[in-house]
Amino acid sequence: MVKRQRAKLQEKSSYFVDEKPNYSFVSSGCTLLDCALGGGYPLGRIVNIVGDKSTAKTALATEAIINFVRGYPDGVPAYRDTEAAFDQSYAQAMGLPLEKVDFGSKEPLQTVEQFSRDFDAFLEQRIKTDTPGIYVVDSLDALSDDAEMERDIGKETFGTAKAKLLSVFFRKTAHRIEQSRVLLLVISQVRDNIGAMFGEKHKRSGGRALDFYGSQALWLAHIKTLKREISKVERPYGVLIRAKLKKNKVNLPFREADFEFHFGYGVEDLRASIEWLKEVGRLKDAGINPTQVKEYLKGIDEMDRAEYNKEQQTAAAAVKQVWREVETSFLPKRSKYA
Repeated sequence: MVKRQRAKLQEKSSYFVDEKPNYSFVSSGCTLLDCALGGGYPLGRIVNIVGDKSTAKTALATEAIINFVRGYPDGVPAYRDTEAAFDQSYAQAMGLPLEKVDFGSKEPLQTVEQFSRDFDAFLEQRIKTDTPGIYVVDSLDALSDDAEMERDIGKETFGTAKAKLLSVFFRKTAHRIEQSRVLLLVISQVRDNIGAMFGEKHKRSGGRALDFYGSQALWLAHIKTLKREISKVERPYGVLIRAKLKKNKVNLPFREADFEFHFGYGVEDLRASIEWLKEVGRLKDAGINPTQVKEYLKGIDEMDRAEYNKEQQTAAAAVKQVWREVETSFLPKRSKYA
């Protein structure tokens, strides 16, 4: 009897750890992060990436578009640079196919009202043609509103207009996004929560609407700067990032993933996978002898593309399997409702 009950519980709970066929995902470019997300960024949902400077926010958005183009050849990717800081040549060098990306008009989006009209047109076209799409706004914080643009810079304001406009935007748009195959990826800058005595020490601008309507809230933290020395010259070559899911309606929340971002390259997927397997003591699942892991990690940068891809696929399969086993072990041992 007990065994049968446990089998039924495991069958019911498997949804939380299995792949979800009711969603279509866009890979983040990092297998470990995809596991934390529940498969990647889901189409038909709103995703918020929040972080301080040098936390690879734009880079993650760039990799999301690259993987979207690879996964959905008939799809339409759109990128809106509101910070006047996006370098198309740099993104192209990372592998972004510029000719396939809709960068909008020559006049950049400056207000929430402009963003609302632009995204509404993009969404309407995707629904009308039944084609998948990804729309990245980088960043939400750089958007003003019409009233603020007309107001003198020294005039006092309570600063609530933008939050109200975004609240209206998400109320009007959230259900239409869900009924489409469009991923709205919103990049946000982190802000200090001044005067906070408890709770979150950091926040992002734009009010609380995105907290409620977003399906995933991914917060990024800069752990350390990676440096190496070549010919007696030391230079930073990347950053170690910790990503935490503060909200996830697609998977179990509050999961974390650490990964390296290398300048001019992107997320170092294989290294992130091996480091995590090492942390949980499951290196052998990827065919790696624990006593040789240091040499293996040192040799990653020397691998050619064919060897790297082969090793990455093996490590990715191991990470997915081990992640599932770990998550399963944390699920409830009994069901609350029969």
